Amino acid sequence: MRIIFMGTPDFAVPTLDALVAAGHDIAAVYTQPPRPAGRGKAPRPSPVQARAEALGLPVRTPLTLRDEAEQAAFDDLDADVAVVAAYGLILPLPILHAPRLGCLNVHASLLPRWRGAAPIQRAILAGDAETGITIMAMGKGLDTGPMLAVDRTPLDGKTAGQLTDELAQTGAALMARVLADIGAYPPVIQPEDGVTYADKIDKAESRIAFAAGPQAAERQVRAFNPAPGAWASYKGERIRILAAAIEPQPGESGLILDDALLIGCGAQGALRPTLVQRAGKGAMSPADLLRGFAMPAGTRFDA
Repeated sequence: MRIIFMGTPDFAVPTLDALVAAGHDIAAVYTQPPRPAGRGKAPRPSPVQARAEALGLPVRTPLTLRDEAEQAAFDDLDADVAVVAAYGLILPLPILHAPRLGCLNVHASLLPRWRGAAPIQRAILAGDAETGITIMAMGKGLDTGPMLAVDRTPLDGKTAGQLTDELAQTGAALMARVLADIGAYPPVIQPEDGVTYADKIDKAESRIAFAAGPQAAERQVRAFNPAPGAWASYKGERIRILAAAIEPQPGESGLILDDALLIGCGAQGALRPTLVQRAGKGAMSPADLLRGFAMPAGTRFDA
């Protein structure tokens, strides 16, 4: 099958690899342009661009697909299908309609739940029991197209980083199966019930709200690991909490309850950090943190 691949972050790389491994003809790889990164702010290609170039595939990095010349160039590729995985640009109708079989998307949720930009983080924050991958045919709406295949996975206390890695592999395998026998996967219209939207993560959401209770605080820790990192302020210094467990001991919200950094989260219990990080330092255990930074019981995190 002649395929245009469209993706940008690490999440998309396994799908590109799966298409190549299956022997498909990759007409072009579309990805977002290199962005300034690192201390020197030198332009850095996306993970998909780096992988595509390593595979010897042609790469295109348009700033937009709304330009008629870009749309004509896309159409000229004469693709059977476009495979999209976290590309990051809106696909206008001429792009969606150009491939013979349209555009198929690898979406990291169980549609219609969590349409939108941050489905993995939103599933964790909401306390969902499961998430998964949906292969969908793209239309003009936001993740509203008909579904071709679904693969479910339990959250089981995983971080956003762990789920992203797992779902990237699941999505790659599921897309490969769909393309291998696309006639066996008739499109199914999404139900109208159960629609939710996964808004883009605002960095302000990563400040831990101890007053919301230990379950909500622990979900923040997992949802924002690895980025942007859940944090709380102690005497003006930002402390990131990278991993934590819930303990039943009640305590005032934000109050440090013992000399091992147990943090009160109200009547429902407390949060026990197990991996933390000070600004400019590496990840460490709470014990290592407390050896060089006093946070005694009875003091509290900044409001």
